Amino acid sequence: MRPRSDPASVAALAIAVTAVSASGPMIGYAAAPAVAIAFWRTALATVALTPLAFVRRRELVGLVTRREGGFTVLAGAALAAHFLTWVPSVKLTGIATAAALVATQPVWQGLIAAAQGRPLDRWTWVGIAVAVAGAVVATGADVAVSGTAVLGDVLALAGGLAVAAYTAFGERVRATTSTTSYTFVCYAVCAVLALAVCLIAGAPLAGYPGPAWLAIVGITVGPQLLGHSLFSFALRRIAATTIAVVILLEVPGAALIGWAWLGQVPRPTAWPGLCLVMAGVAVVVLVGRRTRPPADLQL
Repeated sequence: MRPRSDPASVAALAIAVTAVSASGPMIGYAAAPAVAIAFWRTALATVALTPLAFVRRRELVGLVTRREGGFTVLAGAALAAHFLTWVPSVKLTGIATAAALVATQPVWQGLIAAAQGRPLDRWTWVGIAVAVAGAVVATGADVAVSGTAVLGDVLALAGGLAVAAYTAFGERVRATTSTTSYTFVCYAVCAVLALAVCLIAGAPLAGYPGPAWLAIVGITVGPQLLGHSLFSFALRRIAATTIAVVILLEVPGAALIGWAWLGQVPRPTAWPGLCLVMAGVAVVVLVGRRTRPPADLQL
Protein backbone atom coordinates (compact mmCIF):
# COMPACT_ATOMS: atom_id res chain seq x y z
CA MET A 1 0.00 0.00 0.00
CA ARG A 2 1.05 3.60 -0.56
CA PRO A 3 2.36 5.18 2.68
CA ARG A 4 0.36 7.93 4.25
CA SER A 5 1.15 11.46 3.11
CA ASP A 6 3.89 13.18 5.10
CA PRO A 7 4.66 16.88 5.72
CA ALA A 8 7.19 16.89 2.85
CA SER A 9 4.58 15.70 0.36
CA VAL A 10 2.02 18.21 1.60
CA ALA A 11 4.57 21.04 1.39
CA ALA A 12 5.60 19.92 -2.10
CA LEU A 13 1.96 20.00 -3.17
CA ALA A 14 1.50 23.54 -1.82
CA ILE A 15 4.61 24.82 -3.61
CA ALA A 16 3.61 23.05 -6.83
CA VAL A 17 0.14 24.59 -6.86
CA THR A 18 1.62 28.04 -6.32
CA ALA A 19 4.14 27.50 -9.12
CA VAL A 20 1.70 26.21 -11.75
CA SER A 21 -0.73 29.05 -11.01
CA ALA A 22 1.62 31.32 -12.94
CA SER A 23 1.65 29.05 -16.01
CA GLY A 24 -1.40 30.45 -17.81
CA PRO A 25 -0.50 34.14 -17.36
CA MET A 26 3.12 33.49 -18.40
CA ILE A 27 2.01 31.64 -21.53
CA GLY A 28 -0.40 34.44 -22.34
CA TYR A 29 2.42 36.97 -21.90
CA ALA A 30 5.08 35.13 -23.91
CA ALA A 31 5.26 36.35 -27.53
CA ALA A 32 6.22 32.91 -28.89
CA PRO A 33 4.38 30.06 -30.66
CA ALA A 34 2.52 27.80 -28.25
CA VAL A 35 4.20 24.62 -29.52
CA ALA A 36 7.61 26.25 -29.18
CA ILE A 37 6.86 27.15 -25.56
CA ALA A 38 5.96 23.50 -24.93
CA PHE A 39 9.30 22.43 -26.42
CA TRP A 40 11.51 24.95 -24.64
CA ARG A 41 9.99 24.45 -21.17
CA THR A 42 10.61 20.69 -21.23
CA ALA A 43 13.93 20.86 -23.11
CA LEU A 44 15.37 23.38 -20.66
CA ALA A 45 14.00 21.37 -17.72
CA THR A 46 15.68 18.24 -19.09
CA VAL A 47 19.00 20.09 -19.36
CA ALA A 48 18.63 21.38 -15.79
CA LEU A 49 17.99 17.83 -14.50
CA THR A 50 20.89 16.24 -16.43
CA PRO A 51 23.51 16.58 -13.62
CA LEU A 52 21.13 14.99 -11.10
CA ALA A 53 20.17 12.29 -13.59
CA PHE A 54 23.85 11.49 -14.17
CA VAL A 55 24.23 10.77 -10.45
CA ARG A 56 21.37 8.27 -10.78
CA ARG A 57 22.55 6.81 -14.09
CA ARG A 58 22.35 3.22 -12.79
CA GLU A 59 18.72 3.71 -11.88
CA LEU A 60 18.08 5.29 -15.30
CA VAL A 61 19.53 2.26 -17.05
CA GLY A 62 17.40 0.00 -14.88
CA LEU A 63 14.31 2.12 -15.60
CA VAL A 64 14.52 1.72 -19.36
CA THR A 65 14.84 -2.06 -19.02
CA ARG A 66 11.77 -2.45 -16.80
CA ARG A 67 8.08 -2.13 -17.53
CA GLU A 68 8.10 1.21 -15.71
CA GLY A 69 10.26 2.56 -18.53
CA GLY A 70 7.38 2.07 -20.96
CA PHE A 71 4.99 3.81 -18.58
CA THR A 72 7.45 6.71 -18.28
CA VAL A 73 7.56 7.10 -22.06
CA LEU A 74 3.77 7.06 -22.14
CA ALA A 75 3.72 9.69 -19.38
CA GLY A 76 6.03 11.87 -21.47
CA ALA A 77 3.78 11.43 -24.50
CA ALA A 78 0.71 12.35 -22.44
CA LEU A 79 2.50 15.41 -21.05
CA ALA A 80 3.37 16.46 -24.61
CA ALA A 81 -0.28 16.01 -25.62
CA HIS A 82 -1.29 18.16 -22.65
CA PHE A 83 1.10 21.00 -23.52
CA LEU A 84 0.35 20.83 -27.25
CA THR A 85 -3.38 21.16 -26.61
CA TRP A 86 -3.67 23.32 -23.50
CA VAL A 87 -0.94 25.86 -24.33
CA PRO A 88 -2.59 26.80 -27.68
CA SER A 89 -6.01 26.87 -25.98
CA VAL A 90 -4.83 29.67 -23.65
CA LYS A 91 -4.09 31.84 -26.66
CA LEU A 92 -7.27 30.86 -28.55
CA THR A 93 -9.93 31.03 -25.85
CA GLY A 94 -8.38 33.06 -22.99
CA ILE A 95 -6.72 32.21 -19.69
CA ALA A 96 -9.90 31.90 -17.62
CA THR A 97 -11.86 29.64 -19.98
CA ALA A 98 -8.86 27.45 -20.77
CA ALA A 99 -8.09 27.04 -17.06
CA ALA A 100 -11.71 26.16 -16.29
CA LEU A 101 -11.97 23.53 -19.03
CA VAL A 102 -8.64 21.90 -18.26
CA ALA A 103 -9.94 21.73 -14.68
CA THR A 104 -12.03 18.74 -15.77
CA GLN A 105 -8.87 16.71 -15.04
CA PRO A 106 -10.25 15.23 -11.78
CA VAL A 107 -13.27 13.85 -13.65
CA TRP A 108 -11.01 12.07 -16.14
CA GLN A 109 -8.77 10.97 -13.25
CA GLY A 110 -11.74 9.40 -11.49
CA LEU A 111 -12.79 7.57 -14.65
CA ILE A 112 -9.24 6.28 -15.14
CA ALA A 113 -9.19 5.03 -11.54
CA ALA A 114 -12.51 3.24 -12.15
CA ALA A 115 -11.10 1.64 -15.31
CA GLN A 116 -8.16 0.41 -13.20
CA GLY A 117 -10.62 -1.33 -10.89
CA ARG A 118 -10.42 1.38 -8.22
CA PRO A 119 -13.80 3.17 -8.44
CA LEU A 120 -14.16 6.29 -6.33
CA ASP A 121 -16.73 6.45 -3.56
CA ARG A 122 -19.73 8.77 -3.68
CA TRP A 123 -18.27 11.48 -1.46
CA THR A 124 -15.10 11.72 -3.54
CA TRP A 125 -17.24 12.30 -6.63
CA VAL A 126 -19.20 14.93 -4.69
CA GLY A 127 -15.95 16.69 -3.80
CA ILE A 128 -14.78 16.55 -7.42
CA ALA A 129 -18.09 17.97 -8.67
CA VAL A 130 -18.00 20.83 -6.16
CA ALA A 131 -14.34 21.65 -6.92
CA VAL A 132 -14.80 21.60 -10.70
CA ALA A 133 -17.93 23.74 -10.43
CA GLY A 134 -16.01 26.15 -8.22
CA ALA A 135 -13.20 26.34 -10.77
CA VAL A 136 -15.66 27.31 -13.49
CA VAL A 137 -17.31 29.92 -11.28
CA ALA A 138 -13.99 31.32 -10.03
CA THR A 139 -12.67 31.96 -13.50
CA GLY A 140 -15.94 33.31 -14.84
CA ALA A 141 -15.45 31.01 -17.80
CA ASP A 142 -17.70 31.75 -20.75
CA VAL A 143 -17.66 29.17 -23.53
CA ALA A 144 -17.86 31.23 -26.70
CA VAL A 145 -19.32 30.18 -30.05
CA SER A 146 -16.79 31.65 -32.48
CA GLY A 147 -14.76 29.14 -34.46
CA THR A 148 -11.45 30.08 -32.87
CA ALA A 149 -12.86 30.03 -29.33
CA VAL A 150 -14.59 26.68 -29.85
CA LEU A 151 -11.33 25.16 -31.08
CA GLY A 152 -9.63 26.56 -27.98
CA ASP A 153 -12.35 25.06 -25.77
CA VAL A 154 -11.93 21.61 -27.36
CA LEU A 155 -8.16 21.80 -27.00
CA ALA A 156 -8.50 22.76 -23.32
CA LEU A 157 -10.76 19.75 -22.67
CA ALA A 158 -8.27 17.51 -24.46
CA GLY A 159 -5.55 19.04 -22.29
CA GLY A 160 -7.48 18.03 -19.17
CA LEU A 161 -7.77 14.43 -20.39
CA ALA A 162 -4.09 14.29 -21.37
CA VAL A 163 -2.84 15.59 -18.02
CA ALA A 164 -5.02 13.03 -16.24
CA ALA A 165 -3.35 10.26 -18.25
CA TYR A 166 0.06 11.79 -17.49
CA THR A 167 -0.68 11.79 -13.75
CA ALA A 168 -2.01 8.21 -13.84
CA PHE A 169 1.12 6.91 -15.58
CA GLY A 170 3.27 8.89 -13.17
CA GLU A 171 1.47 7.36 -10.20
CA ARG A 172 2.38 3.91 -11.49
CA VAL A 173 6.05 4.72 -12.12
CA ARG A 174 6.67 6.70 -8.94
CA ALA A 175 5.83 3.65 -6.81
CA THR A 176 9.29 2.26 -7.61
CA THR A 177 11.27 5.08 -9.28
CA SER A 178 12.85 8.28 -7.96
CA THR A 179 11.44 11.68 -8.90
CA THR A 180 14.68 12.65 -10.67
CA SER A 181 14.82 9.60 -12.95
CA TYR A 182 11.13 9.72 -13.75
CA THR A 183 10.97 13.44 -14.53
CA PHE A 184 14.22 13.40 -16.54
CA VAL A 185 13.00 10.70 -18.92
CA CYS A 186 9.45 12.06 -19.01
CA TYR A 187 10.52 15.62 -19.84
CA ALA A 188 13.03 14.38 -22.44
CA VAL A 189 10.33 12.37 -24.24
CA CYS A 190 7.98 15.35 -24.09
CA ALA A 191 10.66 17.69 -25.49
CA VAL A 192 11.43 15.36 -28.42
CA LEU A 193 7.75 15.05 -29.35
CA ALA A 194 7.19 18.80 -29.02
CA LEU A 195 10.26 19.44 -31.20
CA ALA A 196 8.88 17.12 -33.87
CA VAL A 197 5.60 19.04 -33.89
CA CYS A 198 7.47 22.35 -34.11
CA LEU A 199 9.46 21.13 -37.12
CA ILE A 200 6.37 19.73 -38.86
CA ALA A 201 4.36 22.90 -38.21
CA GLY A 202 7.27 25.16 -39.14
CA ALA A 203 7.09 26.98 -35.81
CA PRO A 204 10.17 29.18 -35.20
CA LEU A 205 12.31 28.07 -32.28
CA ALA A 206 14.23 31.34 -31.95
CA GLY A 207 14.07 35.02 -32.79
CA TYR A 208 11.71 35.95 -29.95
CA PRO A 209 11.93 39.28 -28.11
CA GLY A 210 13.72 39.40 -24.78
CA PRO A 211 10.56 39.40 -22.61
CA ALA A 212 9.38 36.20 -24.33
CA TRP A 213 12.62 34.43 -23.41
CA LEU A 214 12.29 35.65 -19.83
CA ALA A 215 8.76 34.25 -19.72
CA ILE A 216 9.95 30.90 -21.13
CA VAL A 217 12.69 30.70 -18.50
CA GLY A 218 10.12 31.60 -15.84
CA ILE A 219 7.78 28.86 -17.08
CA THR A 220 10.65 26.37 -16.96
CA VAL A 221 11.79 27.25 -13.44
CA GLY A 222 8.33 27.76 -11.93
CA PRO A 223 5.49 25.71 -13.47
CA GLN A 224 7.79 23.01 -14.92
CA LEU A 225 10.60 22.32 -12.46
CA LEU A 226 8.84 23.43 -9.27
CA GLY A 227 5.28 22.65 -10.35
CA HIS A 228 5.25 19.42 -12.34
CA SER A 229 8.31 17.95 -10.65
CA LEU A 230 6.92 18.47 -7.15
CA PHE A 231 3.56 17.02 -8.18
CA SER A 232 5.51 13.95 -9.34
CA PHE A 233 7.33 13.90 -6.00
CA ALA A 234 4.00 13.93 -4.12
CA LEU A 235 2.63 11.06 -6.24
CA ARG A 236 4.73 8.65 -4.18
CA ARG A 237 2.48 9.19 -1.16
CA ILE A 238 -0.66 10.97 -2.37
CA ALA A 239 -3.20 9.42 -4.74
CA ALA A 240 -3.46 10.78 -8.29
CA THR A 241 -7.13 11.66 -7.84
CA THR A 242 -6.41 13.71 -4.72
CA ILE A 243 -3.60 15.55 -6.49
CA ALA A 244 -5.84 16.20 -9.50
CA VAL A 245 -8.39 17.89 -7.24
CA VAL A 246 -5.77 19.90 -5.32
CA ILE A 247 -4.41 21.16 -8.66
CA LEU A 248 -7.74 22.96 -9.13
CA LEU A 249 -6.48 25.55 -6.66
CA GLU A 250 -4.40 26.69 -9.63
CA VAL A 251 -7.54 28.03 -11.33
CA PRO A 252 -8.35 30.94 -8.99
CA GLY A 253 -4.62 31.50 -8.56
CA ALA A 254 -4.17 31.85 -12.32
CA ALA A 255 -7.15 34.20 -12.53
CA LEU A 256 -5.71 36.45 -9.80
CA ILE A 257 -2.24 36.50 -11.36
CA GLY A 258 -3.79 37.26 -14.75
CA TRP A 259 -5.60 40.18 -13.13
CA ALA A 260 -2.53 41.59 -11.38
CA TRP A 261 -0.13 41.04 -14.28
CA LEU A 262 -2.11 41.19 -17.52
CA GLY A 263 -5.08 43.29 -16.42
CA GLN A 264 -7.61 40.49 -17.05
CA VAL A 265 -10.03 41.46 -14.28
CA PRO A 266 -11.85 38.46 -12.71
CA ARG A 267 -15.59 38.62 -12.19
CA PRO A 268 -17.08 39.14 -8.71
CA THR A 269 -17.97 35.41 -8.70
CA ALA A 270 -14.26 34.58 -8.32
CA TRP A 271 -14.46 34.62 -4.53
CA PRO A 272 -17.45 32.29 -4.05
CA GLY A 273 -15.88 30.09 -6.74
CA LEU A 274 -12.67 29.93 -4.74
CA CYS A 275 -14.68 28.88 -1.68
CA LEU A 276 -16.31 26.09 -3.70
CA VAL A 277 -12.91 24.87 -4.93
CA MET A 278 -11.56 24.79 -1.38
CA ALA A 279 -14.67 23.00 -0.12
CA GLY A 280 -14.39 20.37 -2.84
CA VAL A 281 -10.68 19.87 -2.14
CA ALA A 282 -11.42 19.50 1.58
CA VAL A 283 -14.04 16.81 0.92
CA VAL A 284 -11.68 14.78 -1.30
CA VAL A 285 -8.76 15.10 1.14
CA LEU A 286 -10.90 14.07 4.13
CA VAL A 287 -12.31 11.09 2.25
CA GLY A 288 -8.80 10.13 1.14
CA ARG A 289 -7.65 9.93 4.77
CA ARG A 290 -10.18 7.18 5.40
CA THR A 291 -9.17 5.04 2.42
CA ARG A 292 -5.83 3.88 1.01
CA PRO A 293 -5.29 2.99 -2.64
CA PRO A 294 -3.97 -0.51 -3.40
CA ALA A 295 -0.27 -0.98 -4.04
CA ASP A 296 -0.74 -2.45 -7.54
CA LEU A 297 -1.82 0.45 -9.69
CA GLN A 298 -2.17 -1.21 -13.06
CA LEU A 299 -2.98 0.69 -16.25
